[in-house]
Amino acid sequence: MLGRTDRRGRLTLLLVIFIVLAVALGARLAYWQLSRGEELRTMALHRIALPVEQAGLRGDIVDRRGTVLATTSYRDLLAVHADQLPPARRATVARELARILGYQGETANRLEQTVERGDSYAVIARELTEEQSEAVRQGVADGKLSAVSLDPRPVRFYPNPGGAPETTLASHLLGFVNGEGRGQYGVEQRYQDLLAGRPKLVLGGSDGTGGRVVDEGTPGGDLQLTIDASLQLLLEKELYAAWVADKASRVSAVVVHPDTGDVLASASVPAYDANDYAAIAARSPDSFVDPILGEVYEPGSVMKMLVAAAGYETGAVTPRTPIVDAASVRLGRSRVDNADKRGMGTIPFEDVIAYSRNVGTSLVAMRLGRNVHEAATVLHGMWRRLGIGTRTGVDLTGELPGLVADPRVKRWTSIDLANRAFGQGVAVTQLQLARAFAVMVNGGRLVRPRVVAAIDGVATEASPAPRVIRPQLSAALRRLMARAASTIPRIARGTLIPGYAVGGKTGTAQIWDPKRGDWVPKTFNFSFVGYVGQSKPEAVIAVQIHRTKPQILGQGRLQLSITSYELFRRIAVDAIDVLAIPSSDSLPPSEARDDATAVGQGRSPRADAALVTGDHVASVDRAPPAAP
Repeated sequence: MLGRTDRRGRLTLLLVIFIVLAVALGARLAYWQLSRGEELRTMALHRIALPVEQAGLRGDIVDRRGTVLATTSYRDLLAVHADQLPPARRATVARELARILGYQGETANRLEQTVERGDSYAVIARELTEEQSEAVRQGVADGKLSAVSLDPRPVRFYPNPGGAPETTLASHLLGFVNGEGRGQYGVEQRYQDLLAGRPKLVLGGSDGTGGRVVDEGTPGGDLQLTIDASLQLLLEKELYAAWVADKASRVSAVVVHPDTGDVLASASVPAYDANDYAAIAARSPDSFVDPILGEVYEPGSVMKMLVAAAGYETGAVTPRTPIVDAASVRLGRSRVDNADKRGMGTIPFEDVIAYSRNVGTSLVAMRLGRNVHEAATVLHGMWRRLGIGTRTGVDLTGELPGLVADPRVKRWTSIDLANRAFGQGVAVTQLQLARAFAVMVNGGRLVRPRVVAAIDGVATEASPAPRVIRPQLSAALRRLMARAASTIPRIARGTLIPGYAVGGKTGTAQIWDPKRGDWVPKTFNFSFVGYVGQSKPEAVIAVQIHRTKPQILGQGRLQLSITSYELFRRIAVDAIDVLAIPSSDSLPPSEARDDATAVGQGRSPRADAALVTGDHVASVDRAPPAAP
């Protein structure tokens, strides 16, 4: 018989081991449930459900005075739960819905087919008008409708009609918000992240637990723009009137404060209705591009002011330097003609600009250096300092830098230099021109245009504006612009505003057709860039009438129903009124007599006899313009 064995110690050891294991497992379980539980639940939800973003309330966009330009409203989404309808009733409900929505023909048939399918959920219309939503509610109350639902959805809304039919105010500047809630074009795209905020993040469980908010998100920020809604509306009306009268393909203008770069108004006709962007996208999506900064063109004789800037700075000319203005000048195998095919003889340089003489300007351009290459480098350098050929940096999307040939990369010929001196063979944006003229009249500072003045009520800081030309040169260029606006009687009548400082330069350019290999017959781009103010420039206005045929077509005389300088004056008068710029008559004589206000005085004796401006056509043996 075996002896008895005592197992008490062994059992005690096993008990201790089990207790230690239980405590360890409990501690570990507590760690996972208490310390890491939230993280594990989130990980599990991510494995069983995709996160769903719910857009928050998009921020408003207002003008400089607080007028709402873009906001978020709610429109009902209409859905039908046809599986809850008896088959015999589905056609009746479909017909009532078609009546409320105004559907007819094929559209009404598709709606009826959708309801007849008997789906549990079918979207009928995504954005009902308030009247349609009320009609649906009344139909449910009357018993004409059943098994339908209205789901409020946020919709971007542009409340102000534009200055042209079927447009909204500042459509090119603002852009729009697409069906996915993303801004496209203009301010809406440039400030998408700020306006949209951070969306709410919801995780939906597949185990019947429902959705769970894991990130509350943040609402969108509000923007206050530099533009004035009243001036913007008046500008659009002026452009529409000129577009109709001149039968142009497009008419555009931008108004910029020369000292700050603030864009006070900017528009182009044709424009579009941002509330109906989907229809525009299907019909003509190119309508969304803002021509002010997204298209380039050859500006013509407005570029002569930049020759003057380079000439004054280098000492190649002064306002009174005599220039021999012949009818034409031969440059190698090519020839430059004045638009009127005539010469004015020996005239001071300031009259070369005032009468916009192609030959005289070409000769001055040649004086900028000891040879063509050096002269081209000097002129190109002035262009670059004034911002020609580079993006302005405006806080909008889609800006182009222009097309400007660098003579250091590819040498200019003498005809290249002449062409570019009077604005052919170089392509710019209107905003570039407005900024370049702002530099020439604001004391020489290269401002950066901007459209946003404040974010959530906090003013944005203007970018530094380096001085790129001397104040004395700027003052001389203002005087030259004032003379250019006042010397020729018909331009003076169409441009000057009694009691205000006004100056500027006209420009007309032929349009090269690369497909035909020739100039577009009898079709031109007309421009005017100038300033207006009390005793100093307070607004720079750049106007373009694009691709139009003049009513009067003769040597040196191209007349429109509404000329570029007359359009400038109309916009300038609107700016004076809206911005409350007082007349210089209200100033003491010592302050009112600014060097840039001496318009219409000291007029050249040739002015009254002048029939032409010489501003329009550059004949280069009918050769194409040099590629920028």
